[in-house]
Amino acid sequence: MTPADAALVKSSFDKVKPIAADAAALFYGRLFEIAPEVKPLFKGDMSEQGRKLMTTLAVVVNGLDNLPSILPAASALAKKHVGYGVKPAHYAPVGAALLWTLERGLGPAWTQPLAAAWTNAYTTLSGFMIGEAYGPTAAAE
Repeated sequence: MTPADAALVKSSFDKVKPIAADAAALFYGRLFEIAPEVKPLFKGDMSEQGRKLMTTLAVVVNGLDNLPSILPAASALAKKHVGYGVKPAHYAPVGAALLWTLERGLGPAWTQPLAAAWTNAYTTLSGFMIGEAYGPTAAAE
């Protein structure tokens, strides 16, 4: 994760904040479309789940320029997700749904460099989280 990637992700996320509720709804709609097997993992109010998603994304995005500062929280979140039934294979469709949502939400502002920066950020964090929750061999798969 380069400083340039972090800056791109941060500046684009500022444009997502005003449409946070819509973005969360788009995200979960897309996630359940491409990975219907994860839908039963979500038992609560999806509006509340969307708020939690956007709050977590904001924390992560704001910490990208100081990655070690957010890693303990990312580790705890990953371990908590194991208890919900999340498997390492679920991280890929989550990333795909996130990128799809950002592309739709940002429209023409979604450029190839921005897509690459978000992909790098997600890949970095998800690899770390999988390793923390399931061990280093799971992260390498």
